[in-house]
Amino acid sequence: MEYSIRKWITQIETVESVAGQRLQTPLVKAAVGVVIANPFAGRFVDDLAQLTEPSAWLGTALGSRAAAALGGMPVQSYGKGGMAGTDGEQEHVVACITTVFGDALRQAVGGGAAWISSATKIGAPGIALDIPLAHKDALYVRSHYDAVTFGIADAPLPGELLIAVAVSSGPRPLDRVGGLRAEDAIGDGLR
Repeated sequence: MEYSIRKWITQIETVESVAGQRLQTPLVKAAVGVVIANPFAGRFVDDLAQLTEPSAWLGTALGSRAAAALGGMPVQSYGKGGMAGTDGEQEHVVACITTVFGDALRQAVGGGAAWISSATKIGAPGIALDIPLAHKDALYVRSHYDAVTFGIADAPLPGELLIAVAVSSGPRPLDRVGGLRAEDAIGDGLR
């Protein structure tokens, strides 16, 4: 199966100051989404492999575009998500962002040992999706817990899926709640 694509969307946010404090290094966050036709809209099917099997292609394409949107800065955090239009199911989105997708996303953004945070839901065009972010190599690095709010005025239509990834170039600005630091993380992607 090949996905029937209607459009790609890239959103870039550059944060230069927070709480009146100028950042030494601006934080760049990017989200990239693709709007595809949902082959299962309006009907129930048991087997969603038609969405899952080709999803490595989506992970690679979205991850490559998101990493490029950081303008040469390395990806430190990532997340994934999506929204089904009102004739679809949340499960249709989840089928597109399983491990098949996640492994390809990791490779596209320069690696990543940690589990990829995600959010999925059903929604109408213009409804925002909050994509959670976490450090790509160590999930317990609190400084990188963040989110990107992503939405498209005309998507997803009832018979569509919006699949998206988000990345960031660093931690939350002025993070100061303690915990494991990125430079101290070792091992399995957790600690």
